[in-house]
Amino acid sequence: MKFLFVHQNFPGQFLHIARHLVSLRAHEIVFITEPNANLIDGVRKVPYVKPRPTAPETHIAARELDAAVRRAEIVARTANSLKQLDFVPDIVIGHQGWGEMLNLPDVFPGVPMIGYMEFYYQTDGADVTFDPEFPIDTADFPRIRAKNAVNHIALNLGGHGITPTKWQMSTYPDWAQPRIDLLWEGVHLDVCSPDEKARHAAVKIGDMSIRRNDTLVTYVSRDLEPYRGVHTMIRALPALHRARKNLKVVMLGGDGVSYGVAAPNGGTWREIFLKEVAGQIDPSRVSFPGRIDYTTYLALLRRSDAHVYLTYPFVASWSLREALAAGCAIVGSDTEPVREFISHGRNGLLTSFFEPRALTDAVLKVLDDKKLDQKIRAGARRYAERHLAMADYLRAFRQKIETLTGGSLCVPGQRSSRTVKRQVRPRTVRA
Repeated sequence: MKFLFVHQNFPGQFLHIARHLVSLRAHEIVFITEPNANLIDGVRKVPYVKPRPTAPETHIAARELDAAVRRAEIVARTANSLKQLDFVPDIVIGHQGWGEMLNLPDVFPGVPMIGYMEFYYQTDGADVTFDPEFPIDTADFPRIRAKNAVNHIALNLGGHGITPTKWQMSTYPDWAQPRIDLLWEGVHLDVCSPDEKARHAAVKIGDMSIRRNDTLVTYVSRDLEPYRGVHTMIRALPALHRARKNLKVVMLGGDGVSYGVAAPNGGTWREIFLKEVAGQIDPSRVSFPGRIDYTTYLALLRRSDAHVYLTYPFVASWSLREALAAGCAIVGSDTEPVREFISHGRNGLLTSFFEPRALTDAVLKVLDDKKLDQKIRAGARRYAERHLAMADYLRAFRQKIETLTGGSLCVPGQRSSRTVKRQVRPRTVRA
């Protein structure tokens, strides 16, 4: 079978299904993307040139759509070149967020398409008006609503949508939800797993050495920004440091912007919030190593005594799934995306996104109550085994592909699963 994947940042959400298809050694896999250094053996990357920026005179509410249709045009030309070389896919799989797939039904009429539907933007009930510390001017609401233009076009192309959580599905209008299937994303449970020896081992992360008798609190985000509660976490540091002299904190993440707006005056959110607590914390007990390789990241999760995950009502991070699989003692924000994964007191604790004192209390409760710690760690791993197994995710994805194409992937049982395991390579953590 011939597969065409499309995502501007190869391989995006399609890392595991692409590797799995390669492991079957029966399919041709082509991936259209912007140029980057990522590689998967057996996947042919076909890069396209990123479209030029939208003209300044374009209305601000139309700029995202303008960028999307420019990108759609370039991707369609790239796909047409493949077609001229006699590559016509049996199915197209891609992310709908950047508009790349919008013109592909014209290039490959009748070919089934699966579009990843990540989020439907709204001005109430999700991220936009959630945090009163960072209010959004209602004058910006038209731009936010207009961000759904690509969503609407994609939903009306006659393709098939997938989304990874019930909450993300719920952001879409009632009329759109029947066009989208829930497809839970999986974790390699044998790779991302608890390790009791590592729980009490000495480890070095960035410039910080964590000794056997140190208490380690961890926090992970792709970028350190308000959408992922960096302000609440940093504001909790003084109380955490006062509570335990041997407590160290590692906060993973870059200083860029993945979601929301950039920090004012060209600074970083980390710098802004650290200035608030200057003189109240011991800088030698807080580390900001940026983004690290995947092997070191897993070592950090396994060593963690309490793991903090905070988010606006927005897309849940891969790191939350991986922390559950690693059996972390998770303290999460009491927001809808997190509540879909964590049941308070069973496989983690939930606390207010906005209150540093409440976050501190929850972390200390995990550290002080060994019985609770053991319960939620076991519950986290059990949840991952029941809901986040990679084999289940791949099986569901295969069934979706076979239903739409009418073909069979001819999965060779144990051999394919062993091959998928062997192909997992270290990667930079994405939260």
